[in-house]
Amino acid sequence: MATSSILTELVIEDPKKAEAFINALEMSSQDPVCSPSAPSIPILDSVEDIRRFLERKNK
Repeated sequence: MATSSILTELVIEDPKKAEAFINALEMSSQDPVCSPSAPSIPILDSVEDIRRFLERKNK
């Protein structure tokens, strides 16, 4: 469902609207504001780290 809107052909016939659209795309790519929607996943290297992590999850 979401990919259908991405694959839709976009036709802009007015040169001013086309330029405004291109400028908006360029501005949005210059300084993207992204924040993770979920907390970062910890990398657990040792058995003790895994045990501590699982103990906190089970409480």
